[in-house]
Amino acid sequence: MNDGGTSDGPGGSTERLLVLIGEHRDTIREALDDEQYALLLARLEALAATDAADDRAVRRASQGVRLALLPLPLDHHVRRALDSVRLVAAPPGPRTVVGARELMVLLTTLSTAPEPAYGTASEEDRMLLGAPALSAEEARVRCGGAPPPELIRLTDPRDGDRYPEFQFGEGGGTPREVVLRVNRLLLADIDPWGAAAWWLGGNTWLGGTPASLLGRLPDHRLVGAATVLVEGD
Repeated sequence: MNDGGTSDGPGGSTERLLVLIGEHRDTIREALDDEQYALLLARLEALAATDAADDRAVRRASQGVRLALLPLPLDHHVRRALDSVRLVAAPPGPRTVVGARELMVLLTTLSTAPEPAYGTASEEDRMLLGAPALSAEEARVRCGGAPPPELIRLTDPRDGDRYPEFQFGEGGGTPREVVLRVNRLLLADIDPWGAAAWWLGGNTWLGGTPASLLGRLPDHRLVGAATVLVEGD
């Protein structure tokens, strides 16, 4: 089986991604900082603990694992597989949960999960916070009231809540509908940092940074790329 082009049953591509995480666990650990790696382990643990009979919960937990892998360098083997993953058969299912449990056994016997450094921002977080953004009040004005929960809201320890500017139309525009649609797929209301990393990081499937491609690519291409990450074609 290749890294993402085929599936050998329900959730085959997701299971293959779990296998790749196990095979490349050392380089993944080297590529992620302590907080990022702790988040990945937490997402894998959540998937392993999911009720295998609850398809929606399994799909949601699988999405969390994919989002936690986004900080990997674009040329990393697992990151390339993440960009090209396809679920051409059924969505993640019971075998995905079994695979996550087996992977957790492998990872926890080799190392101890680091404690996330919540008191300091990671390099990736600083990059995301450094992108052009609106203050909470500016976002409220653009939205004509309270910003919808689908908008990415990042909390800066110094400047408070920040709303990445790419989410809004040019010239003082309101939230872009395609951004809201993609953010719903990425569960931005639950994991705004993961959603921001998808928009502001490189995407080999799209050939660029999704946020920079707004208005340059058809909306359906952006939605399709997010859908591939979340649940496949």
